[in-house]
Amino acid sequence: MTKKIQIKNTIKSFNKIINIEGDKSISIRWALLASQALGKSVSENLLKSEDVISTLKCLKKLGVKVKIFRNKCEIIGMGINGFKYKKDVVLDVGNSGTLGRLITGLLVHSKEKIKLVGDKSLSKRDFSRVTRPLEKFGAKFKTKSGKLPIIINGTDNPKPIKYFENKGSAQCKSSVMLAALNTKGQTIIRAKKSRNHSELLFRYLHLPIEVKKRKYFDIIKINGVKKIKSLNYKIPSDISSSAFFIVLTALSINSKLKIANVNINPTRDGVIKILKMMGVKISFKNMRNYKGERVADIYVESAKSFKAINCPSNLNSNAIDEFLVIFLIAAKAKGVSYFKGLSELNQKESPRLKWGSKILKLMGIKTIITKDSIKIFGNPDLEIKKKIIIKDYLKDHRVFMTSVIAASTFGGNWVIHDRDSIKTSFPSFLKVLNELKN
Repeated sequence: MTKKIQIKNTIKSFNKIINIEGDKSISIRWALLASQALGKSVSENLLKSEDVISTLKCLKKLGVKVKIFRNKCEIIGMGINGFKYKKDVVLDVGNSGTLGRLITGLLVHSKEKIKLVGDKSLSKRDFSRVTRPLEKFGAKFKTKSGKLPIIINGTDNPKPIKYFENKGSAQCKSSVMLAALNTKGQTIIRAKKSRNHSELLFRYLHLPIEVKKRKYFDIIKINGVKKIKSLNYKIPSDISSSAFFIVLTALSINSKLKIANVNINPTRDGVIKILKMMGVKISFKNMRNYKGERVADIYVESAKSFKAINCPSNLNSNAIDEFLVIFLIAAKAKGVSYFKGLSELNQKESPRLKWGSKILKLMGIKTIITKDSIKIFGNPDLEIKKKIIIKDYLKDHRVFMTSVIAASTFGGNWVIHDRDSIKTSFPSFLKVLNELKN
């Protein structure tokens, strides 16, 4: 039976401090790099979402020892190309595009065939964007239409490559970066700007990486290595998960919120810049540097009005996971907001650009969309009094959470299906929301 929730009442004013679970991107990258290290690596505040659990399960199938206890996770790394696994092993990456694409980069040296599978949603997404560059290393991939399932045949001698990443995809870039560690020589990547958690982790581990920043892209040079040192890491809170409560606070009446210890990496803070442009009251306190990542406490206050914007497309890659909830601010803004260059939104768990438009239309907001843009005709006086049902969205966690925030701030009688979808990235989402209600 499909689990659903019903929301009939808007949230009352609040003044609270909350803690958000660990950053998903860093959690997955830490686990994958820890598996390549020699010896024990320990993390604190590792996100316990389905995507991260899938990562740990895949590593166990590859012979890596993993222990989880309370707020810590311990991984005993096996070294570069140290995986040991049974013949015809099947790795189920679940719903995680990050895991699916990054672990593929670690398997270019696989001695036996490995089959990569995922859930219904992930199996609709394009994996040729990683298999094509990884084939240049010498690995072979058998796939139908560039999608899961994939059969991986590694090579005994991965060769360094030159690669142009032109989509602004950190997953594609990181997959090639991980594969490059397994080579003898230097891999050169020309990458469109995207989140840089992998580069920061490489630097912290003193891996041979050189990054030259240009206006629109980075030049990344990586040499193969023989060993990686273990890494202990206290993972900061996820800014993508925090974004839902930033918007909730901004749309609520007479409310204030502090979100502690959030990763505000400059390649991930597009949501903050966009929301500030629209009039959301956000400030940082206690800013500090942690292993190359920028971390701070985020303070948010309710706003009485919002501004429509023509969103600069150079912020897209830095906010790609937050646009659905950003659209809710545009719905309340005075005027027409325009967001363009968002084709990557339809490469996510569901066609999110279409779903963003659908949710807004159900709310009574006029939108005009193309294959990569949306115009949102805001209504500052928007108040919903009808029943709205959200279902059949491929169990996309961000569609679910965006709908819950809309229901909690705009009114109406909402029935939102697939509550279990939040297990993908933010299992405690509803628990945190209830903390603000009580």
